[in-house]
Amino acid sequence: MIIVTSGHVDHGKTALLRALTGTDADRLPEEKKRGMTIDLGYAYLPLPQKTLGFIDVPGHEKFLSNMLAGLGGVDYAMLIVAADEGIQPQTAEHLAILRLLHFKQIIVVITKADKVSETHIANTKQQLMQTYPFLEESAFFITSAYTGQGIDELQAHLANLPSLSNNQLPFRYAIDRIFTIKGAGTVVTGTAFSGRIATNEELYLSTGKKVRIKNIHSQDQQSMVGEAGQRLALNIQTDVERTEIQRGDWLFSHPPTVATDRITVEIEAAQWIQESQAVHSYHAASHTTGKLTLLENKQLYPQQKALAELTLQDPLYLTYNDKLILRTGDAKSLLAGARVIEIYSPKRYKRTEVRLNFLHHLLTTQNVAERLSCYLQHRPMPLTELAWLAQRKEEDLPDLLAERHIQTRQGWAFTRSYQQQQSEKLIATLTDYHQQSPDQLGLSKARLYRIAAIHQPEALIYYFIADLLAQEKLQQTRGWLHLPEHKIRFNTEEQQLWQQVLTHFEQQHGQALWVRDLANLLDLDESTMRNFLYKAGKLGYLTPIVRDRFMLTETLYAYAHWVKNAILEKGDISVNQLRDELQWGRKMTVQLMEYFDRCGFLRRKGNVHLLRDGDLFDY
Repeated sequence: MIIVTSGHVDHGKTALLRALTGTDADRLPEEKKRGMTIDLGYAYLPLPQKTLGFIDVPGHEKFLSNMLAGLGGVDYAMLIVAADEGIQPQTAEHLAILRLLHFKQIIVVITKADKVSETHIANTKQQLMQTYPFLEESAFFITSAYTGQGIDELQAHLANLPSLSNNQLPFRYAIDRIFTIKGAGTVVTGTAFSGRIATNEELYLSTGKKVRIKNIHSQDQQSMVGEAGQRLALNIQTDVERTEIQRGDWLFSHPPTVATDRITVEIEAAQWIQESQAVHSYHAASHTTGKLTLLENKQLYPQQKALAELTLQDPLYLTYNDKLILRTGDAKSLLAGARVIEIYSPKRYKRTEVRLNFLHHLLTTQNVAERLSCYLQHRPMPLTELAWLAQRKEEDLPDLLAERHIQTRQGWAFTRSYQQQQSEKLIATLTDYHQQSPDQLGLSKARLYRIAAIHQPEALIYYFIADLLAQEKLQQTRGWLHLPEHKIRFNTEEQQLWQQVLTHFEQQHGQALWVRDLANLLDLDESTMRNFLYKAGKLGYLTPIVRDRFMLTETLYAYAHWVKNAILEKGDISVNQLRDELQWGRKMTVQLMEYFDRCGFLRRKGNVHLLRDGDLFDY
């Protein structure tokens, strides 16, 4: 378990940790020379049931970014205040940061008690509680690293703090240092935000590349495992160059999603905030600039909360409920604390009533399942993205989502209302198509998707089509989708005419015939022949590959099967390849190929054609 110590420079943080643990947290020569902690220092206290880790964060304003790097993934904090100096500028700023990050408990330690009277100490304590009323619920300890006063009592209190970390979640680890050890290779250090890792397991860098864990130092001791809430040094084996791993990178147990540069947050102001302004943003060991935009307010006063959008110069690996600290555009003063509400926030319509109602609903959710249900109200989402937002394993999501009657298929999660809405669109689209194109039997699956739901997940729409077919709300004839009632039959006279027409098609050895040519051959009016052939097309006997030029459907299917096999073997097909196979003229071949493109069987890419919907011409 990690406990962060913060406070003004030279208020005795390092000396207090030395008294508690016997370890000097100042580790750099420059730190010892200057008498202040510049980078993060660490000390450890082994206890019978656990090991406490202490982060000694720098107190000087210049080193505030390092101080903020130490606060990620930690639940408890100690505020160090020297009895002889009391509240100082960095005391106030550090305490403001601790409050804005919503630590579970802030323990106030008054140091250097040997230098002042008990009355002075009592006044310092009273001043702290009056200035910061929220500290009235905090535990106070009066200590002296020189005499040992209060050290045992403080140690006992810290030993009894319960661990709040969750080891059942996916592993998430923020890197703040990278170095090379001779004979061992690359070593990274950082804090485990969640989950559990063991030696020889594989992790993913935030770049997406895999690494293997060769050795683990947990809380400064050799260990076979590392857990959430611990300070870990990981010896990693990877093909990645050491220079490719940077402070601010992460290690995950699962492949990471894309980093986000636009998020919605709930902010709590530390000072007056205007509607839109430049900010410095700190999260774990990452620091970037950005722009903060209030969504409902023109301005915000200290300690007020509000919804805001944060756009970042450099994308960060954030998830729901992550904490950030925002400083002013000149990085000189604390501006606000921020809690992540949504990642991948939309660029447009951010202030609409629907959008703001959604965000307020999100703020009131009580558990993970309810929150995920809120995300899915208006759109489906990939399970990989939901797993990241929930910080759960993807395989655990179906049971979690089932609590809210949310379905999962084809790698997506969606509500029943979404499926109903999309299914109604599919049926309505086919209804319109039958009215507008009565000469056609129906639509291919790919074309129906493009007309009815082009911006929706293709795999889901195909699943909905299969479900409609199973319910017999749609039917499929020779690969064409249509409504069940969309059926036509020849009468006796038409059946006799069809036999004559079929004879002429069979004599063409697989080529198409024009309406005009058949009308002349059978001595019929061209309009009469056209109506008849299009009716034959509705029944599926013929297919118009261009207007007024028909081909036997069974012949068309044979060509489609040959084309499909050729593409599966070679990857694509050109007009010239098909022309050579069929021994046709180029014009006729182009017409056939363009028909395959229009119906959704193929798609053109340059001078070749690729398979789009291989199921279209299956019987």
